Amino acid sequence: MTTEINHDIYDLVVVGFGAAGLSTAVSYLEATAERPDNPRIAIIERSKKKDRGGATRWTGAFLRINQERQLDTNYGSKLSEVSNGLVDDAYCKVLAEKTPETIEFIENYGINVVFEDFPLPHTFDAGQPSMTPPASPHGGGLSIVENLGSVLDQDERTDIYYETEALRLTTDADGRINGLLVRNLDGTTTSLKSKSVVLASGGFQGNPQILTQYIGERASELPLIAPGIANNRGDALRMATELGADTAGQFDGIHAEPVDTRTSKADSVLYGFSTGIFLNSDLQRFIDEGQDTWDNTFEKVGYEIWKNQGQEAYWIADAKTLEIAGIYNSLLSDVPPEQADSLADLALKLDIDPSKLQATVDEFNASTNDLAFDPTRLDGKSTSGATPPKSNWAVPLDTPPFIGVPVTAAICFTYGGVRTNLNAQVVTPNGTPIPGLYAAGEATGLYYNEYPPATSVLRSLVFGRISAQHIAHYLVPQLAVL
Repeated sequence: MTTEINHDIYDLVVVGFGAAGLSTAVSYLEATAERPDNPRIAIIERSKKKDRGGATRWTGAFLRINQERQLDTNYGSKLSEVSNGLVDDAYCKVLAEKTPETIEFIENYGINVVFEDFPLPHTFDAGQPSMTPPASPHGGGLSIVENLGSVLDQDERTDIYYETEALRLTTDADGRINGLLVRNLDGTTTSLKSKSVVLASGGFQGNPQILTQYIGERASELPLIAPGIANNRGDALRMATELGADTAGQFDGIHAEPVDTRTSKADSVLYGFSTGIFLNSDLQRFIDEGQDTWDNTFEKVGYEIWKNQGQEAYWIADAKTLEIAGIYNSLLSDVPPEQADSLADLALKLDIDPSKLQATVDEFNASTNDLAFDPTRLDGKSTSGATPPKSNWAVPLDTPPFIGVPVTAAICFTYGGVRTNLNAQVVTPNGTPIPGLYAAGEATGLYYNEYPPATSVLRSLVFGRISAQHIAHYLVPQLAVL
């Protein structure tokens, strides 16, 4: 491990230290452990060591798997449905096929996958609303960074270069990758020689210029959901397309999430909103909060807040939400919701107009039906005559204490990225692999229109591992013959 470049010839260079890059590097060490030539790896990371891990470091890292470590059987059809058939179905099939062995891989390195109760239903289990405990690494994504990172720290075959920028891929005269030009901390550049490079440096959510280019005006108003993604500058996209690489995914699509504005804590997402209502700056409802389970709705809420509500919203609920067992496990802020015995007092705490708040809540309450409230399923307790409607969990907000959270939208990742084949090789528009160039994780494009959650970290791990295995078992032996 070092921050000063002391080698310049490697078997593999990995750009990025998040889930995709870590999976790639550790899997490559595994796959080449018996090789007598002692293959070396370089990992290029923009951040300081203490901040390493990109978005992975900060996420809770839900994993869309069941107890048998299998991918949700409905995931491929769900992704095809929401993308209007644009998604790469073959990619989804490989993701499903490789998920069990990938989970086994991380568990072998001390990452404990747990299934913990969650207070509201999700559709991670065969696409049906369920209270089945969802999976995640104990300790979240940080566990992945620490456990896989420690393997690399201790392996003499690995050099990790922090505070180092990836500038440009280099090629032989025939177009094969032969290395990577990097900028060192002192501003000088170094050319690292390697026949294989894996781009695992995330999307472009940390680059306001590129965000504005693809997302449109006001893109710079999107706060980052975690500090680590400030380093996701679009390096993979820039370097690969310079070589003629194709792209995939929806470039004006983003995964945005509703977060608490009162804290600077990373990933302070409001998941447990279904039983309350969202109001905009005019204190009017603007979305059907109960249209589906939280996992199929929270991204829509985040995007709407940014795109059409001026980045300002308020979540309001009452004692019936507080009575849901474990509800605070779905409110990830480190600041509890504002709480008061009257709506007027709650409005004062939120610095909003009490009369407008009261009028909107009264109107909503009057529109709710008399069906029984059941937060564990789609209960059909809806509104009549309300605009917008609320399809489920429309409980009158009439029982103190009342609670509220001011929220805005934070960007988590971008949809568009580099196109790869099923071996994680970067390809040109006609599907031809660029020899020696690979990509995995959020650097690669996949999603259109909607992100069915709990697969971002998972696909990073799966395809990082695939890239390493392909390099070790195909590219390196081939080069040895040449």
